[in-house]
Amino acid sequence: MSQSNTAHLDIVQIAYHVTDVREAAARMHRQFGAGPFILSENILLESAEHRGVATDFVHTSAYGQWGKVMVELVRQEDESPNTPFRDMYTKEQEGLHHTAIFVDDFDTAVRQFDDSGLALATRCKTKTGGVEFGFIDATATLGHMIEIYESSPTLLDFYELVRVMSIDWDGKELFAVPR
Repeated sequence: MSQSNTAHLDIVQIAYHVTDVREAAARMHRQFGAGPFILSENILLESAEHRGVATDFVHTSAYGQWGKVMVELVRQEDESPNTPFRDMYTKEQEGLHHTAIFVDDFDTAVRQFDDSGLALATRCKTKTGGVEFGFIDATATLGHMIEIYESSPTLLDFYELVRVMSIDWDGKELFAVPR
């Protein structure tokens, strides 16, 4: 990926693998003021392939605002060993899993990352909205994955919803119901 391409890829999300999403959200709020969070439980994907093998990796995520970026707290719910989460963590471990960026074109970004020595590990599509996303394996150089997805109106609206909900939030209800 050329310098001009990477210079414009702002990190829009930072995600942590956690053992308990609700407890992690409470901790993120208590320690860093993050929130409120939108909780999505047992997320099923339309399709998923990890390192060339079909997988499910059912997961639960809480999405909140942490300063200028979204924070995702994610827990894998199924026992599949072939997932981007199990590449880095057991179900009992926690830590930084990925940062996320928007790309103009998914396949072009995959080729550019591959040309720079960072391969696509996972490619998925959501059941809701049909959003395609993937994980670039940057663990050898950065210690975490990079999630990529094309910025679509559905995705941009969700990011904006999370951001707007954090404005003037009184901190009382940790898990918000989207307006």
